[in-house]
Parts: sequence; structure tokens; C-alpha cells
Amino acid sequence: MIYGKRKPGVKKSTMITFKRTAAAALMLAVCMLLSGCLYPRDRLEQNQRPPKDAILTVQAVIDQYQKDTGLLPILNSTEDTPVYEKYRVDFEKLQEMNYLSEIPPSAFENGGGYYFLIINEEKDPTVKLMNLVFYQQINDVQAAVKAYVGAHGGKLPAGQRAYPDFTYIDYSKLKPLKEPVMNSMFTGQPLLTMMDAQGNVYLDYGSDIMQQLNKQGAAKPEPGQDLRTLLVNGSDFVPVKSAVYRLVNGEPQAMLK
Repeated sequence: MIYGKRKPGVKKSTMITFKRTAAAALMLAVCMLLSGCLYPRDRLEQNQRPPKDAILTVQAVIDQYQKDTGLLPILNSTEDTPVYEKYRVDFEKLQEMNYLSEIPPSAFENGGGYYFLIINEEKDPTVKLMNLVFYQQINDVQAAVKAYVGAHGGKLPAGQRAYPDFTYIDYSKLKPLKEPVMNSMFTGQPLLTMMDAQGNVYLDYGSDIMQQLNKQGAAKPEPGQDLRTLLVNGSDFVPVKSAVYRLVNGEPQAMLK
């Protein structure tokens, strides 16, 4: 077939319809790639929690693998990768070496909504989960902020001040994008979005951390401690797209590294 010509017997209207259908399919595929779609979002709920036995099973497998090999089955990452995104479990390696017969359905690698991560990799490797619904929603906000900055000469869609280094996002400037509704994996309360002076978007876990501090009673964090560890140590999850928090005048404060 020579492009630009149609076969004998094929109506022009049929060819136009075919081309339009193909173009629409191509555009849909491109949009899915550009939007960073990681999974069919309509099939997942943002707070859908995996069964506890999946986490326990992967933890046991990780422990045995390290005991046998002296290594951890993790995917490569860079020094710039945030600490709570950095060490993803390499399920392919575990399967290849017969340490795991089936990847948990809740894992991204098997169509689920979570990355299985390893934290405390040097002293006490521990399996935690990262919510990919939250991750994708923040990526959508990040893309909208970037587009706004580009269209407004570098000006940010800034709202009220959140912390000295952060402001909340004014979604009236990002229309038609609406503020995503995300309920914390730690407390169930709504999480707000904020950004730094460079337009990098984060979720604000200050209220969650404050609740955890109140639960501790008289126990005080170590000087300079990253307070996100209070959330991670008390749950199966990591704080998605989070800044460092430290105690300032008795309250958690997000700050730049």
C-alpha cells in the first residue's frame, strides 16, 4: 500500500473513519504515557489496604534472602531518590532464585496499587508500602504547577503559608484541576498539598506527626530527628511525597534538606 492513496473499492469515507480511529487510539496511548499512568486508577481505591499476610510473607522472604546471600533484593536507584521511594523490592530476582512463588496482588508488579519498599536497609531491613494512588495524584498536581509556572513567567500558584519553606497550593489558579482528596494512611484525616519555592509539590503530614507525638506522651524525639520515622515505625506505610519534618518549638515543621 502506498501512503496517500487508497485501495480500489475502499470508499473515501471509510478511509477517513479508519484514520480518525487510528489517530484517536494513538492519542490515547500518548496521553496515558505522558500522564504517568501506572495502573487502572478506576480499579483501585486510594486507601485500599493489602492483607497483612502479604507484607509478612515478603518480609520473611527478604530476611531469608539476606541470610543466604548477604545482600538485599532491591532495584537500582540514584542518590537523589527520596529515602521513602529508594529501595524497591526486586520481585523478579526473588522469583528467578525461587525465593517467591507468586508476587502479591497488591504489588505494582502484579497490577496492585503499592510499591513494596525496604527501609532501614543497613541495620534492620524492613518491608513497607508506598501508596501509588497518592503518588500519581501528586504527579498530576506537579504537572499542573509546572504548566502554570511556565505560562506565568515563573510565578507559582501559591496560597497560604504552610511553613517557612512551604506554601499551600491555590487551586483556583490551576482550574480545571481540583485539589485531590487524599485521606492519610496513618490517621485517615485529609492531607493537604503544599510546595516549596521551586514549585516542588509535597503532601503535608504535619498533623499526622503531631498526633503521633501526642500519643508518645513524655517521650521526646531526638534532637534533629526526622519526625517522619514516627509515622513509619508505627505502620506498614511510608509517607508519600513528603518533606523532612523536625521539631520546632514543640511542633513538627516541614523543612528543606
